[in-house]
Amino acid sequence: MPKIQSIDVCVVAIPLDNVTSFSRRAIDTRHYGLVKVQSTDGVVGIGFCYVGGTAGEIFRTTVEQLFAPVLLGQDTYAVEALWQLMYSESLLQGRSGTAMRAMSALDIAFWDLNARTHQLPLHKYLGANELESVAAYASGGYYLDDKTPEKLGEEMASYVAMGFNAVKMKSGRLSPAQEEARVRAAREAIGPDVELMIDMNNAWMDVAQAMPYVRRFEAYQPYFIEEPFFPDDVDNHARLARATTIPIATAEIGYGRWYHKDLLDKGAAAILQTDAAVCGGITEWRRIASTAASYGVPVCPHWFHDVHAPLVAATPNGRYVEFFWDDQVLNFRRLIDRQLQQKKGRVILHQTPGLGFDFDETQVAKYGKWSAVR
Repeated sequence: MPKIQSIDVCVVAIPLDNVTSFSRRAIDTRHYGLVKVQSTDGVVGIGFCYVGGTAGEIFRTTVEQLFAPVLLGQDTYAVEALWQLMYSESLLQGRSGTAMRAMSALDIAFWDLNARTHQLPLHKYLGANELESVAAYASGGYYLDDKTPEKLGEEMASYVAMGFNAVKMKSGRLSPAQEEARVRAAREAIGPDVELMIDMNNAWMDVAQAMPYVRRFEAYQPYFIEEPFFPDDVDNHARLARATTIPIATAEIGYGRWYHKDLLDKGAAAILQTDAAVCGGITEWRRIASTAASYGVPVCPHWFHDVHAPLVAATPNGRYVEFFWDDQVLNFRRLIDRQLQQKKGRVILHQTPGLGFDFDETQVAKYGKWSAVR
């Protein structure tokens, strides 16, 4: 059986071309953590995660000092055992945040490595529900200094012209009346039959603050409102879910199956946006998606369509992949050598082994440096 022979780790910091704003914050740089895991058979699997706008080197320290020492020499197929080993090892350093993201990246690399070993694309190695493509929504609608509601509407309409039947915009930064104007412009531009998602990025502190916005939004029939409150504020998500006809989506920053079960038990989420590069990797993501299916809840995972397209393809209650058509927000796309394509609002799945792409080492070298643990 192949064993884990080496782990390479890199942290890259990629500036955005334009400062981009959300409801409560703005960013100018994104830090990503990258890993490569090589087996004794010479096969290499890759994994990755987003680690925020600063302090990405915490990721490298976590991989090198916390996880690599207990992983080297282990059987690559013992994925469940490796997950438990990493989780136990990180109990004191953090069961969330960068520690869990580093664990997620490594877990993704194990699945990629094993699928490549068997020369199968990841969605088939996992057990495919979809073989060729998965449904996607176009994500955008960020705040820029000169973006009027009319320009926002034009952006949303451009995604529909590309073939998408679902689009997403940001909200929550401005007053209720100003945000209604933006939502109205988007709805008028895309028409009544295209699904419109609204991402609040933790804009509100409580239901009383949320309702002046939500009541205005209801007339435009959003498919969901995303992340209305801070992620750990499960009770307010549940209260808002009871107070509006708009489905609530959340969990993109959710860590582990226990947090997600709390959301489901309390009726706090009609849609889970669980991110495999955040929650504990593919292993934990699959547990969470299976639990959600038992509650009749779909999963529409948060960004990184490069890893989430094969997961949604292997998940019967996977509904949408979030798709970014350019590299202006999800600039991770600059680091890989093969891009997923979309046609008529569906992401075309890679049919080559594993994730179906590798890191573009020329691009990686522009932003970071690899280090190795053997």
